[in-house]
Amino acid sequence: MSRLAGKVAIVTGAAAGLGAEFARQFVAEGAQVVLADIAEAEGAAVAHDLGKNAHFIRLDITDPAQWRTTVEETRAMFGPPTVLVNNAGIVEFGSFLDASVDSMRRTLDVNVIGAWLGIQAVVPSMTAAGGGSIVNVSSDAGMKGYPRLSAYVSSKWAVRGLTRSAALELGHRGIRVNAVLPGLIDTPMGRGSLHGLDPSDVLADSPTPRIGRPEEVAALMVFLASDESGYCSGADYQADGGMLAGNALRGE
Repeated sequence: MSRLAGKVAIVTGAAAGLGAEFARQFVAEGAQVVLADIAEAEGAAVAHDLGKNAHFIRLDITDPAQWRTTVEETRAMFGPPTVLVNNAGIVEFGSFLDASVDSMRRTLDVNVIGAWLGIQAVVPSMTAAGGGSIVNVSSDAGMKGYPRLSAYVSSKWAVRGLTRSAALELGHRGIRVNAVLPGLIDTPMGRGSLHGLDPSDVLADSPTPRIGRPEEVAALMVFLASDESGYCSGADYQADGGMLAGNALRGE
């Protein structure tokens, strides 16, 4: 397959979960991929398994200097990045009244400012390369509220706003910016959010009453990274089994 032939991608949070699956499918579709994460051993192992078209870089996405280094190393290794996937994120649970200021600030720093810094870092070289695609990973929590997740929900709504503003500013540079909104996906973070509950119980009212697979979200990510989505920008793309549509009628 070669839907991403000639593309150079940076994927954050690529050591595991959705980020690792994005990197796998990107390489399978012909892209050269930098996997960026703070989990060095895990990220390096994924990159090693993917072969010569993958390279791991340790990146704290909240550090502007590390972002600059990552872009420079990407250019040296593969060429200027033409795809950026802002996937890295954290989730911390706590009731609204008990959640700490530090937890809120930490969540916003990683989930929002980290993505903002990534966009700033890649735009000059992406512009020089003739444009590209930036995809920010939001969540179904970026469209609805959840109890005990005020910081996470706030951050994922902000990611959608960031996406739209960036799309408006960067379109004339040939850079498209979109957001992907996964629902409950079978990853360590997704399973952890269930607190031991059975996914079939949690998703009983969903139009697609099962947990999503990482490869299903990655297939959407490949489309948005590719030239097939050349007229798509400033939009939300849901991969949630229809959860945001409302509650389905059971047995219908």
